[in-house]
Amino acid sequence: MTEFTVKPIRRRKSIQLLLGFSFIATIGGVLAPIIAYLIPRENAAAYGGPSEVGAPEDFPLNSGKIVSVNDKPVIIVNTKAGGLKAFSAICTHLGCVVTWNERKGIIHSPCHDGLFNPVNGSVISGPPPRPLPQYELVVKEGKVLVGKPLGNIYGERSGE
Repeated sequence: MTEFTVKPIRRRKSIQLLLGFSFIATIGGVLAPIIAYLIPRENAAAYGGPSEVGAPEDFPLNSGKIVSVNDKPVIIVNTKAGGLKAFSAICTHLGCVVTWNERKGIIHSPCHDGLFNPVNGSVISGPPPRPLPQYELVVKEGKVLVGKPLGNIYGERSGE
């Protein structure tokens, strides 16, 4: 019968292993968000043709309305300064769906009170790191058509 003996790990070796694993975990924790930021998000080319979301009268002046475009929430806003605009309704901070604040006339993210400009989607205040991506929007033959996004959509990756 063969007997196996296990050599005890020396203190120096165990400290080296512990430091090595700690170093790898730290580097991974630092690199993961950088890599996630650099990886392209939703591929705009994957979107089909423009989607009809209603008529211009469905979006009165100084209003915002959530619609679905290719199963994605999109907020259509109509302001005096910017006219009809379409933005992703997914907050760039934590991915919750934004709403229209009628009293203030701005786009509001309920996650942590992020506020977005309805003219260009830029961040007014709060923790969102990036503006809301805008979608192509045209009014043609009495219909409001929303096309592909003009930027990256929060939390989605390209299939390529």
